[in-house]
Amino acid sequence: MDKYITTPITKEVTADLKSGDYVYITGTVYVARDAAHKRMIEALERGEDLPVDIRDEAIYYMGPSPAREGRPIGSAGPTTSSRMDKYAPTLLDLGCKAMIGKGKRSKEVIDAIVRNQAVYFAAVGGAGALLSKCITKSEIICYEDLGAEALRKLEIRDFPVIVVIDKDGNNLYETAVKK
Repeated sequence: MDKYITTPITKEVTADLKSGDYVYITGTVYVARDAAHKRMIEALERGEDLPVDIRDEAIYYMGPSPAREGRPIGSAGPTTSSRMDKYAPTLLDLGCKAMIGKGKRSKEVIDAIVRNQAVYFAAVGGAGALLSKCITKSEIICYEDLGAEALRKLEIRDFPVIVVIDKDGNNLYETAVKK
């Protein structure tokens, strides 16, 4: 079933999303990969605030290529989500409601998804140029020294994803294999 949602992604939004749903997201999402996640967790360990309030937000695991002239961003395909698994439960417990990436997630992440009524979306790997057409604005928020791994804020319109793990822990990667 196709669904259209607008950020922020609240518990009311995730309550209506089921594993296997095709979803088109419009609004703001944040981009962070391994290095930015590491810095955010280190900041928390020092007792500092995160550079952005992630409550009811989505984090897209992606490192863009340089933007072509006239475009806000270059190719913007997802990166492997499992690389963020050691950080994701903490961010979910702080209120992050959605993650966008590709690939399987650990049991700890799935447990945190269920505990926090969050959701894990997959974007199509290898389709970065196509996905970038859904991005209308890109802004570095912090960690500029990380280059492509800087923490970014994106404005997106009808960004296509699939619900892989819903708030109840239903996992498309497992159910699709069974079918």
